Amino acid sequence: MTSMKDMLARRLKDQLPRRDDLARNRWLRPIAAHVLAPELWRMRGEAVARGVAVGTFWAFVVPVAQIVFATAHCVWWRANIPVAAAITFITNPLTVGGWLWLAYQVGSLVVQAPPPQLPGADAGAWGLLQSVGLPALVGMGLFATVGAGLGYLGVKLAWRLRLARRLKARAQQRAR
Repeated sequence: MTSMKDMLARRLKDQLPRRDDLARNRWLRPIAAHVLAPELWRMRGEAVARGVAVGTFWAFVVPVAQIVFATAHCVWWRANIPVAAAITFITNPLTVGGWLWLAYQVGSLVVQAPPPQLPGADAGAWGLLQSVGLPALVGMGLFATVGAGLGYLGVKLAWRLRLARRLKARAQQRAR
């Protein structure tokens, strides 16, 4: 029987485009050599940790085109592209209200902003953004940097624990 982890991994793998599909894409052809470098697609500890960090950072910094920004930075930082693309989905249309509210609350504590004076209905979206903008931006920046750092360290720790468990199991088998 397959575990939930295996089912989720298989589902994610089925949803992501394959390297050869991307190589045939006419928009990616000019940069295909960079984006399709094999080391950016392998599940190696350091590349995965970097992918988590890059994906987390861009998930909180920009509200749109997160995968594009994450992919570009994966090439620069030599990070795992599929992992970074998947991690950007932690912020999505279903969760955006909650994390933006939380970002505003955290940012308000940092910049010590008074409660916002919400504009009238005639001010529109721009007026609303001006009233909550700085604290929300500070909170988003904190989420991005702290989240990226914690994600990187968390993956590195998990990878080491996994390796230690494997080495211990191998040593126990040899002892038998």
